[in-house]
Amino acid sequence: MQKRKLGNSNLEVSALGLGCMSMSGGYSLSPDRQEMIALIRAAVERGVTFFDTAQVYGRFANEELVGEALAPVRDQVVIATKFGHDFDKGGLNSRPEYIKRMIEGSLKRLRVKAIDLFYQHRVDPDVPIEEVAGAVKDLIQQGEVKHFGLSEASAQTIRRAHAVQPVTAVQSEYSLWWRRPEEEVLPALEELGIGFVPFSPLGKGFLTGTIDENTAFDSTDIRSTIPRFTPEARKMTLAAKGAL
Repeated sequence: MQKRKLGNSNLEVSALGLGCMSMSGGYSLSPDRQEMIALIRAAVERGVTFFDTAQVYGRFANEELVGEALAPVRDQVVIATKFGHDFDKGGLNSRPEYIKRMIEGSLKRLRVKAIDLFYQHRVDPDVPIEEVAGAVKDLIQQGEVKHFGLSEASAQTIRRAHAVQPVTAVQSEYSLWWRRPEEEVLPALEELGIGFVPFSPLGKGFLTGTIDENTAFDSTDIRSTIPRFTPEARKMTLAAKGAL
């Protein structure tokens, strides 16, 4: 497995990472827990060192799963998790005091003393990004976080955050089906020396060739709520693909 460093940081990860969201639901009902633990450990055996989870996945259950699976090999892997959802009132919450309160649970669930990469899951329009970056900077100084990341942030937001606390990585959807980061985000990251971590590189399954306009998604499948996955949208996309 090839390794690479994220941007100008010293954070080295495997070229292929493992996103663990669907191991606690998301695209289907939750799979068998022991099977998922075995899958994560098999990935480590094959050279994967970069694992992605979030507080909101399974409402903490995914962090617990990842923490248990990787506990025996903690010194061999990089664990990224995400903050920013309000588990009391719903919606988003990136107020500094809330970030600092919620990280304690993440540390316990992941069974770590410090989180390798701590992403803001989604930009909170009610909290200036400078305050978010400042809160994570405090956590880094306290030794509870090693690196700061952003997810689905604009180039302008990335620049503002980076000026307060260097951003190690930005995670956004990116694939042959969704190339919007190329417009402004990727050039900004290259300029600032920030790593890019794409999610859904196979178009949430669409680019695997196993989905057509007749594919049915269960109500528990996140794709059932995404406009690009309506039968009509899939039909048009497939028609366009056939015309190429």
